[in-house]
Amino acid sequence: MKIAVLQTPSPGGDTERAFGDLGRALMAAGAAGAATLVAPETYLPGYNHDQIADLAQSQAGEWHNRLAGLCRAAGCGLVLGYAERAGNTVHNAAVAFDASGTQIAHYHKIQLYGAREAALYRPGNAYTTFDLLGTKAAILICYDVEFAPHIAALAAMGVRIILVPTANMQPFTHVAAVTVPTMAANYGMVIAYANYCGTEGNLTYTGNSLITGPHGEVLAQAGRHPALLIADIPAVDPGLVSTQATDFRAI
Repeated sequence: MKIAVLQTPSPGGDTERAFGDLGRALMAAGAAGAATLVAPETYLPGYNHDQIADLAQSQAGEWHNRLAGLCRAAGCGLVLGYAERAGNTVHNAAVAFDASGTQIAHYHKIQLYGAREAALYRPGNAYTTFDLLGTKAAILICYDVEFAPHIAALAAMGVRIILVPTANMQPFTHVAAVTVPTMAANYGMVIAYANYCGTEGNLTYTGNSLITGPHGEVLAQAGRHPALLIADIPAVDPGLVSTQATDFRAI
């Protein structure tokens, strides 16, 4: 199986630009044979946009219909972060579609980061798992993946691939360099981590999106500029994957 990751500047509320860039990335990922493309956190309408609450859309809104159409046209699945409105509540959400444009997963970010996110969003309270071409997969969003208990819980559920829309900013370069590969190695996971690059308002994004294998090996990684990563997910001998999740002894 191949997985693709899109690293791009934030669209900053420009929805047409966002769909144009995403459509081109999906077509390229589909042509390369990727099963799915992972795009950044709240890509619609942009992570640090000052009108997120006004621009947020419902789970079954116009954005979803357009995203499903892009997946069908490209023959490639998609995992993407967006701001979701449900009545007076806004969630930092992500949705997954398969290559036919069918929604296969929906998730709300559990670990909101900082005072701004806490003021904007209501946190999620459940994991989401789904089948990705025969492999059990899950979605986490940005800060979620930095908490080992969440990775351990997903591993205990049989998850082997975690797809992570993110908006990681300076100075937190350690997340892509150290945290994500370590989580992958400790729990025998493939992790696809899709970040922004460039600046948005007062934030400078770290870039460095990556796809890690289940031994923590870096299968593909971007630098500080726009990139489309595509990596083959290796077949792994189960006897050689970390067993920390089951070996831990509490004292």
